Amino acid sequence: MDPEDFTLIRKQLQRFVREQVIPREDDIETSGRVPDDLRRQAADMGLFGFSIPQEYGGLGLTMTEEVQLAFEIGRTTPAFRTIFGTNTGIAGHLLVQAGSPEQCKQYLPAIASGEIIVSFALTEPDAGSDPAALQTTARREGDSFVLNGTKRYITNAPVADLFVVFARTSGSRGDTSGISAFLVDATTPGIVVGPPDVKMGQSGAPSAEVYFTDVTVPASSLVGEEGTGFRAAMRVLSRGRLHIAAICVGLADRLVDESVAFAVNRSQFGKRIGDHQLVQGMLADSKTEAFAGRSMVLEAARIYDDGRSDRVLNACCKYFCSEMLSRVADRAVQIHGGMGYMRGVAVERLYRDSRLFRIYEGTSQIQQVIIAKGLLDAAS
Repeated sequence: MDPEDFTLIRKQLQRFVREQVIPREDDIETSGRVPDDLRRQAADMGLFGFSIPQEYGGLGLTMTEEVQLAFEIGRTTPAFRTIFGTNTGIAGHLLVQAGSPEQCKQYLPAIASGEIIVSFALTEPDAGSDPAALQTTARREGDSFVLNGTKRYITNAPVADLFVVFARTSGSRGDTSGISAFLVDATTPGIVVGPPDVKMGQSGAPSAEVYFTDVTVPASSLVGEEGTGFRAAMRVLSRGRLHIAAICVGLADRLVDESVAFAVNRSQFGKRIGDHQLVQGMLADSKTEAFAGRSMVLEAARIYDDGRSDRVLNACCKYFCSEMLSRVADRAVQIHGGMGYMRGVAVERLYRDSRLFRIYEGTSQIQQVIIAKGLLDAAS
């Protein structure tokens, strides 16, 4: 994309987030949903497909461009990103990387435009951090597959039009070579979506359990070769960790701004609290960590765009930035004092929202394992 065109897109998004989305965060928190008009505007701006190739209706942004948009998107409630994040992220890229030409032509334009919402159905009750343990099955019957199993914590499941479902076509628990991916229309008989999960934070980002009982899909629903689903999932999740890290940076920047504004306007002991050195120390730590996270993400994105995508570096970014965000959020509440503990105050809500980033799309502990194994394997 022409740099000037990208700059215009980024500035347009920046204005939209700050002028349209942030003022409505409390409404999103209370209602538990992102308003339809914001969804339509997000679609009109190309947010449902900004990383999907232009030939399929997306913007075709590089990873460096994508994380810069994520910095802006991250400044508001994570629920806003959720409405399009799976489309332009892990689900859309699974098709980009592993889908057949026919599947890409059939689904990617609708995914990129926001016409359909996609859910990435990988996690199960006994297969979270260990997806190789998934037990959902896909049994071959002639020209069809029959799916049975349960998925848990599936983002956008209550509003999904299409599920990317990972199921075992061969082997037993722990055998990654027997896991395949399928495209499953949400209206297919046998699919039941449970009630929306009630979560600590990120209200407005719907998730739920999904039950598959004798769900029959054509063999053409298989994404890639049979048995390659696990590897495809790991590739797109690794890429997605850079996006998540960038969202964390954006949210940390927002929390720093909220903290500075409060420190300037709140007075104690006869002067504004920002003039007290202990408060200054918290502000300095938060700004420093947010800047470090931004620098990490931009460097890892540059490496990705150079064709040298590094699974370890992506994990480093997700690990550091999600943990950093929690520290920044905690300091923001501390700087606000009692006010920071009150509902209706932005930092209280963002404190709850921030906690999930250390869990989903790979916990901090899983990132540690990925990083350490990568280092040890390279030294062997």
